[in-house]
Amino acid sequence: MRIAIPIAADRLAMHFGHCETFALIDIDPEAKEILNKESVIAPNHYPGVLPDWLASRGVNLVIAGGMGSRARGLFINKEIDVLVGAPVEEPEVIVKAYLEGTLDTGENVCDH
Repeated sequence: MRIAIPIAADRLAMHFGHCETFALIDIDPEAKEILNKESVIAPNHYPGVLPDWLASRGVNLVIAGGMGSRARGLFINKEIDVLVGAPVEEPEVIVKAYLEGTLDTGENVCDH
């Protein structure tokens, strides 16, 4: 399984579409361990580009602070799950909490 997390200043970027990079983290959900992590520069943002771009990289789940409803719908159409309301933390901390079932997701911080 591959998780994508939008990153700015080495932590989760609260504005999904304007992040600097994405952490792409491969996990084994049954063993509850991180297998690999890579950082990739985000493409220039325009509506609809990120779902195709992340799908082409094998992403199954996006964990974000906030995301607009249109973007969420585009990810669902690509069969990519989305969790919003994640805390501003380092990506490994977020993924470990996800694996342990302790990831505290609050409100979607995006209002569009």
